[in-house]
Amino acid sequence: MTSHLEEKYQASWQERQTFAENMQPIIGQLFRNKGIEISVYGRPLLNASPIDIIKAHKSVALHEDNKLRLRESFPFVEALNSMTLAPARIDIGKLAYSYLYQGQANDLSIEQYLEKQLTAISRENIDQESQDVVLYGFGRIGRLLARLLIEQTGPNAKLNLRAIVLRPSKGDDDLEKRASLLRRDSVHGAFNGSITTDSENNVIKANGAFIKVIYAKSPSEVDYTAHGINNALVVDNTGIWSDEDGLGQHLQSKGVAKVLLTAPAKGDIKNIVYGVNQDMILPEDKIVSAASCTTNAITPVLKAINDKFGIKNGHVETVHSYTNDQNLIDNYHKAPRRGRSAPLNMVISTTGAAKAVSKALPELKGLLTGNAIRVPTPNVSMAIMNLNLKAETDKTALNDYLRQISLDSELQNQVDYTASTEIVSTDLVGSRYAGVVDSQATIVDGDRAVLYVWYDNEFGYSCQVVRVMLEMAGITVPTLPLK
Repeated sequence: MTSHLEEKYQASWQERQTFAENMQPIIGQLFRNKGIEISVYGRPLLNASPIDIIKAHKSVALHEDNKLRLRESFPFVEALNSMTLAPARIDIGKLAYSYLYQGQANDLSIEQYLEKQLTAISRENIDQESQDVVLYGFGRIGRLLARLLIEQTGPNAKLNLRAIVLRPSKGDDDLEKRASLLRRDSVHGAFNGSITTDSENNVIKANGAFIKVIYAKSPSEVDYTAHGINNALVVDNTGIWSDEDGLGQHLQSKGVAKVLLTAPAKGDIKNIVYGVNQDMILPEDKIVSAASCTTNAITPVLKAINDKFGIKNGHVETVHSYTNDQNLIDNYHKAPRRGRSAPLNMVISTTGAAKAVSKALPELKGLLTGNAIRVPTPNVSMAIMNLNLKAETDKTALNDYLRQISLDSELQNQVDYTASTEIVSTDLVGSRYAGVVDSQATIVDGDRAVLYVWYDNEFGYSCQVVRVMLEMAGITVPTLPLK
């Protein structure tokens, strides 16, 4: 026989689960039909399970004095679905909490309150034209970018994945093998949807996306206009070229307007860390770099620290998962140490990420050193930042500041924050943030601070790349509310 407390808990759980199940399809419709990404206190709800939606609401109590119940936020999601809105990232948790608990209602209905809060996206940028996208290369980053772009497929999609360019086929089953690698991933799991191939037309069809697969030895062989692709943004994730001469080859192909490199660039090419220096991208820029995964992970946190406390100097040590550049078993490699078996060894290596920070944050030029250790994990890395500050602080104050940065700043899509004492690297697989501050590991001694920042060096970086793509295409997707 169940007790009163058991019955009460079970009834409460059933109510939460029902609201989450009802919320789930509306969240999907908002994204596909309007380009609206819903979150709760920074926790993305797109493609989230009902349990994930419940857990996101539970996390509100970590930041506020009151709980936010699903029955309280559900009317806000319903109201958004009936509004005319331009693409945006909307934190329904913050909006609902402000309305219900912080005196922001002012006798307004939920609909009137949302109209007032979302004025910027209810009247502007609704008719922004979509951008044709081509992925040049289809390795780890290329396939994750494909997943993210396919996720956006719908009538209001602003980035349309039109084609993938590969080296010439080595067999009759090449197309199906490429589709299979997109369909299944040992690290990131199964693709969320349906993928089929059309070998006659060299096409991969995925969740409504119709993706032409083009085989070519070099950019000069491709005429994108022959495939109905015009003014395309080519995302080069091959790692073959990193300078203007090499990447400029893409611009010679018919149908190409701009090029984005998913690696650090050489020369005068702008290295962009979204959230920090994307305003450097000008309409006339033809070639841009999205920098490296590590540079994207550390630069937003370094900017936040420098803005508040100032940085005299420091060292960044990267504990990085192994990559395809290393050998599975001992074999010749042109780089020192990387020839030794990646799954069996920690391998000291080099990284230019610390120096590359200055390309996005010039005020830190010459202040940081860096090194790297490749470790036997397939994904998720960590940056350990040992910083000498210009102002003294303590662990509580520094962590509180970074927590607020993750919630209420222009870096809220780049910097995440965890207070978990149990979190390990696999818990961060699939994180959409550039970096995650592990507050429990923070060390502060006066003007010296050591910060530990996790990052999914594959998926989190790919999310940053997509943000740069939108900026290059002139597509505005604001995050609301900022506070």
